[in-house]
Amino acid sequence: MTASVDARFMALAMALGRRGMGQVWPNPAVGCVIVKGDIIVGRGATQRSGRPHAERVALDQAGEAARGATVYVTLEPCAHTGKTPPCADALVAAGVARVIIATGDPDPRVAGQGIERLKAAGIIVEVGLLRREAEHQHAGFLMRVTRGRPYLTLKLASSLDGRIATASGESRWITGTQSRRAVHGLRARHDAILVGAGTARADDPMLDVRDLGEVRQPVRVVLSRDLHLPINGRLGQTARQQPVWLCHGPDATTRDWHKAGVETLECEVSHNRIDLLSALHALAARGITRVLCEGGGHLAAALLQAKLVDELVVFQAGVALGADGLPSLAGIGVTELVQAPRFRLDHVAAVGGDIVQHWRPI
Repeated sequence: MTASVDARFMALAMALGRRGMGQVWPNPAVGCVIVKGDIIVGRGATQRSGRPHAERVALDQAGEAARGATVYVTLEPCAHTGKTPPCADALVAAGVARVIIATGDPDPRVAGQGIERLKAAGIIVEVGLLRREAEHQHAGFLMRVTRGRPYLTLKLASSLDGRIATASGESRWITGTQSRRAVHGLRARHDAILVGAGTARADDPMLDVRDLGEVRQPVRVVLSRDLHLPINGRLGQTARQQPVWLCHGPDATTRDWHKAGVETLECEVSHNRIDLLSALHALAARGITRVLCEGGGHLAAALLQAKLVDELVVFQAGVALGADGLPSLAGIGVTELVQAPRFRLDHVAAVGGDIVQHWRPI
């Protein structure tokens, strides 16, 4: 096949994989397409909760048509036996002729072994097609394996002048209904939603995904050094229906929270607050690959200061609130421009009467 045809089928595999973002952790959201001649005979994506894997789904769909076919997969097929047999072995058994892989898997249980098993069976293997796109799509999984922390998206919603509430504290609703629906889509593509204790106390949020059909709800995570939170709030009351994890310091009392069905993660404390990197490491250790931070201003500022923001998503409404409004970010100690965190604009779009901007750190 020509390079352009290969790229087209790999792009389809990428699109299939994206459907699993936020739904398949701790596994990566992989997509797979199997082509015989110029006909797609199988396609698959990693299923909810991480299994079956994308290759298995596509092979089952292809059946005997997989023999002699070309396989396009967004991440190196696994080579270890876990709750399912290795996908590399399944591809060999199916008799495929060629496997095109977007990027390798750094997991020590795989790390080139999947590729070697395919080659040892006489299968043609090519690696690197749409590598950059695949590495971005799998960034959460890759960061968890190589850096021990999840990918973190910081979401801000503000007025034109960067305010999130009026001087009296009124904040509902600055952005429009379409933006708020888009936020639910953003939540669905992340494994966990993160807020600080102040937001949990002030807003009593649910932090769930609504009106998008049946989805795997994200884990709701609150950072609270001493667990000074209302246990009868909406998070505590719904912890048995949708997971709630509390990241706390070593001196916090956790017994009542455990009775409510909440899981607690002890983290290090720095400068009298939860150490952010310690909290992210704790989440990664539990399998979380992608985190969406939704507040508040102090937590957002601290994440920016610590250079832990991998993507910044800003919903901006066409309204001005003035200097007496509440800013979207607390102080971050910038006295000179060279100290300011900088981002490059990835893309911008209209959402109803608002705009949404996606930024990545420089």
